[in-house]
Amino acid sequence: MTKVVYGYVRVSTKEQCEDRQLMALDEFGVERENIYMDKLSGKDFNRPSYRRLMRRAKEGDVIVIKSIDRLGRNYEEIQNQWRIITKEKNVDIVVLDMPLLDTRRSGHDLTGVFVADLVLQILSYVAQTERENTRQRQMEGIVAARRRGVRFGRARRNIPSSFYGIKRKWEKGEITSREAAQRLGVAQDTFLRWTREDAEAG
Repeated sequence: MTKVVYGYVRVSTKEQCEDRQLMALDEFGVERENIYMDKLSGKDFNRPSYRRLMRRAKEGDVIVIKSIDRLGRNYEEIQNQWRIITKEKNVDIVVLDMPLLDTRRSGHDLTGVFVADLVLQILSYVAQTERENTRQRQMEGIVAARRRGVRFGRARRNIPSSFYGIKRKWEKGEITSREAAQRLGVAQDTFLRWTREDAEAG
C-alpha cells in the first residue's frame, strides 16, 4: 500500500499569511493537492480542512506540519490529537520545526514514536509550568502594585463643572436622570454615581 504524505497549515485569522508554512511543506516535498489549510482559530478542532484530513489519512500515511502549535493552542488538546493520529489511526507525524517530533519508523522499530511521545510530554510539561509561572508572576505583580497604591481598572472621569447645575435641575424634577446623563455625555449610571458621591462629600 502506497503511503500518502499530507501537509496541514493553520493560520489563526484570515489576515495572517500562510506563505511561510506552505514554503516549508513545499521544501519537504508535500504535493500541493495534499495540503489542507484552515484559516480559523485554534481554540477547537471543529475545523473543516482538519476534519477532512483526519477522514482522508489512513494507516501508514504521513502528516507534516511546520510547528506543533499548528494543531492548536492548548497542549492538552495537542496531546489528544497526537494520540489519535499516531495511536488510533497509526499515521506518522513530522514537525518540521522540531526534528525529534518525527514518528516515521522502519519496520517494527518504534524508537521514533517513543522519542516523539517523550519530547511531546516534555514540551507539554514546560508549557504548563510556564503558564503557571506566568500567572504567579502576574499575581505577585498585582499585589506589589496595589501595595504601592496603584489602582487597576479604568480611571474614573472627573466630575465636570456643568454637573452641578444639571444636578439641581434633576433634583427639582425638571429633567430625568437619563436626560441629565445625556446632557453631560455620560452613562446614566455614571450620573447617578456622581450624585451619590457629591451627596456623600457634602
